[in-house]
Amino acid sequence: MKPYIYAFLTVSLMLSSCKSNETERPHLAIEAPVAKKIPKELTIHGDTRIDNYFWMRLSDEQKNAETPDAQTQEVLNYLNDENEYLNKAMAHTKAFQEKLFNEIVGRIKKDDLSVPVNNNGYSYYTRFEKGADYPLYCRKKLEKDAKEEIMLHGPEMAKDYAYYGFGGQSVSPDNKMLAFAIDTVSRRQYTIYFKNLETGEILKENLSNTGGSATWANDGKTVFYTTKDPQTLRQNKIVKHTIGTNQSEDVVVYEEKDDTFRCGVGKTKSDAYLVIGSFQTLSTEFRVLDANTPNGEWKVIQPRANNLEYTIDHYKNHFYIRTNYNAKNFKLVKTPVNKTEKEHWVDVIPHRDNVFFQGMDLFENYLVAQERKDGLRNIRVMKWDGTDDHYIPFNDPAYYAATTSNLDFDTDVLRYRYSSLTTPNSTFEYNMANKKKVLLKQDEVVDTSFAIDNYTSERLFATATDGTKIPVSLVYKKGLEKNGKNPLLLYAYGSYGNSMEPTFSSTRLSLLDRGFVYAIAHIRGGQEMGRDWYENGKLLKKKNTFTDFINAGKFLIDEKFTSSNHLYAYGGSAGGLLMGAVLNMEPNMWNGVIAAVPFVDVVSTMLDETIPLTTFEFDEWGNPKNKEYYNYMKSYSPYDNVEAKDYPNILITTGYWDSQVQYWEPAKWIAKLRDLKTDNNLLAMYCDMETGHGGASGRFERYKRIALNYAFMLDLEGVTE
Repeated sequence: MKPYIYAFLTVSLMLSSCKSNETERPHLAIEAPVAKKIPKELTIHGDTRIDNYFWMRLSDEQKNAETPDAQTQEVLNYLNDENEYLNKAMAHTKAFQEKLFNEIVGRIKKDDLSVPVNNNGYSYYTRFEKGADYPLYCRKKLEKDAKEEIMLHGPEMAKDYAYYGFGGQSVSPDNKMLAFAIDTVSRRQYTIYFKNLETGEILKENLSNTGGSATWANDGKTVFYTTKDPQTLRQNKIVKHTIGTNQSEDVVVYEEKDDTFRCGVGKTKSDAYLVIGSFQTLSTEFRVLDANTPNGEWKVIQPRANNLEYTIDHYKNHFYIRTNYNAKNFKLVKTPVNKTEKEHWVDVIPHRDNVFFQGMDLFENYLVAQERKDGLRNIRVMKWDGTDDHYIPFNDPAYYAATTSNLDFDTDVLRYRYSSLTTPNSTFEYNMANKKKVLLKQDEVVDTSFAIDNYTSERLFATATDGTKIPVSLVYKKGLEKNGKNPLLLYAYGSYGNSMEPTFSSTRLSLLDRGFVYAIAHIRGGQEMGRDWYENGKLLKKKNTFTDFINAGKFLIDEKFTSSNHLYAYGGSAGGLLMGAVLNMEPNMWNGVIAAVPFVDVVSTMLDETIPLTTFEFDEWGNPKNKEYYNYMKSYSPYDNVEAKDYPNILITTGYWDSQVQYWEPAKWIAKLRDLKTDNNLLAMYCDMETGHGGASGRFERYKRIALNYAFMLDLEGVTE
């Protein structure tokens, strides 16, 4: 996620001595926690694995019990012991962490204001007051001298909670009622509340165990929402609620019974149709209902089929559909609203082998396409009458650009966001007729020493094991000498087709200004280079993700950006799996590795369908009940491949309430690493006992973990201020 270190003239001396006498390293004088072993045999396909730390897994009932049972208490004791060990091992960096935290937070504008978005007669925005950790959600009428209406006062609402996560917010079509979602546990199980915006009253009725958003029918009194399976947390039902009634009276209008799918509900940009979507890794299905008749019958657009993906929007007499039907890199088609099956689909933007079609925005006179070519995003503007077709120009070697908040049909103005590794996030309005753009806002870096021209970004290509060219985006302080002595942080994700965008981070300046290079490896498993990029980094080709990352690191060493003595790696969630895999494959290549909420116990998790996310991820990782997938998965699963050998310095972070990657995966992993590793390097874990997958909910609190990450790396480089 982030990079590091600045250097004075003395830095070269500091870096050359960073591998100082290991006996001087503080953690060596501290006794590390030792987890007890209770061998458990796990047998399938005639193969038996021994899991000595299976006992660390707790059920939700155990975690939520008022009084911990013996097992729960033992797990809590172990996690707290790990936290205490980390605190002691990093105690000498405490003041430095505080300095880093203050430095990072100091760059953030405290009384910030979002760019207002106009909708249905109001202008909506969020703003922060100085010192506040949570925003105020506000609106004003679109009229002269309109007064601000504070819909939700985040600081007041969150003041008594250790965690307070805001979900979706939706205003009724008559502008009188607000539906908003809150999670106070960090398990992504939201409760939806309703507020009368005219009186300020919070209604007594609320909707529990939801996915976190509500969609209004056009009558202003009916809402649709998702509920979750209480064990797997899969969104499996769409429910209809009428304002003024209790949740017990709500009606299930759709249940997704295939446990490899999850479902959601929304609305088309035209507000003409309510939409239910069912989603699997390689298949989708949508059904629609006239938003004026919420009690009517839902109609399926196109029945689900294996390897058929599509999404929909509506304009005039047609549905516009992004699909991979006969189009690996996706295309845009349209179909009449009364003839929606795929035999009626007509190409609007045909499939192209060298362009990945990502999405569209529909306007009265224009069709705007978001595309990706050669790994970079582009915004294409086309007039419906065919008289104009052009791309908005962007100049950085690596950047991110995407349309945003375009709620009006009848306008020539397109709003989009732009950022690069050197350019803060910027919001533009672009006149599609005269091709002129206006900068509405660029995120302010509250630091008088900051200037975009102080930094250099590059986009290079590493060569993979099979000869494939892997894009690598880099940023560093101008004047940096490529002498192999620079500390470098290499980041990647590489799963689910998620592309890692080269965007700006003011947080990252704390590393760049201390001499670090920051690099993103756009490895296979994402979709930076098109659909094949994803297909060649999943299932039985998953190891390409790991070898791509390793080869990117070797390339950066060969190009003299860094050396193995100064090379660091970071990844989170599925990117934490990446960290675990490369640690086993090339442990001597890194001086330090940070694995955040890491998915490392791959085989056991994918064999357990009671765990959230498991069932609808078989198309991503494979189903280990199939012997071929089991054997392949076992061959790279980080937890299963820990060996008695030297590992680099490792910092692991997790959250006790994580619903995406359960806390016991990293807890078991560190226990096994500590038991088997043969080195004296630092191995530590921080388990946040109050949060889940996304970490702290507050605006600033999350930066304490980033300060810890930075201090971990900077300390290894001998940088102390």
